Amino acid sequence: MTIATNEALLGRAEAAAQAAVALLPASSPLSVGAPTQNLDEFAITGQSVRARFAGAAQGEVAIVVTQDLVEALANSPMGSLDLSQAVRPALEAAAATIGPVVVDPGEVLEPADAMGQLVAANGVLVPLTAEDGAVHAVVGLAVAAEVVGGGDPADAPRERGERGARPAFDLLHDVEMEVTAELGRTRMSVRELLSLAPGAVIELDRAAGGPADLLVNGRLIARGEVVVIDENFGIRITEIVGPSDRA
Repeated sequence: MTIATNEALLGRAEAAAQAAVALLPASSPLSVGAPTQNLDEFAITGQSVRARFAGAAQGEVAIVVTQDLVEALANSPMGSLDLSQAVRPALEAAAATIGPVVVDPGEVLEPADAMGQLVAANGVLVPLTAEDGAVHAVVGLAVAAEVVGGGDPADAPRERGERGARPAFDLLHDVEMEVTAELGRTRMSVRELLSLAPGAVIELDRAAGGPADLLVNGRLIARGEVVVIDENFGIRITEIVGPSDRA
């Protein structure tokens, strides 16, 4: 690996950590430390979530958290919360710094296993530290391959066919995505959540009879009307939401 390549790798990992730190659950603000491939710098007791991604690039991303967060999620007032779901927004934000990618559901591993496997794949680790300098989390990134553009886009399908290679997005056809229909949203404090009881009514931010949102992995892609199909609810698509409208 050349020095330039190594610097680019470190820069990417630092950008991934910057994107993830704002979305990672933490009791106090965390700062992004210096990227490294030295496993000896980390001795964290807790758990980690490692996920693979594909799209504009292929690789893997990992987030390691301390035991404090693991226990807080396990003993939440709303019951035990899943670590993978809690850190997924941070995982997706970190992977998105590479380009448009799809992140798989991920797996929970011991910190040493996750960091060791990532570094073995030529990945980089970035510590997230508290004000006292203690490492409270680690973000890891490894990029195995990238889809390199070039030439006339109109010629790309023909060229791929001549080479016998599959188009890049064909690789994603069998990736399972979570699709949800959402009637509306609201924000509540933990106090309000704990006061809920059977019969309580929660007001949503959507007018009665308004369209429901269709989300893929939490991202809005369409709107539609709720219908009933063989005693099950369904949604009839009435509008496809463009990228500029999803914010």
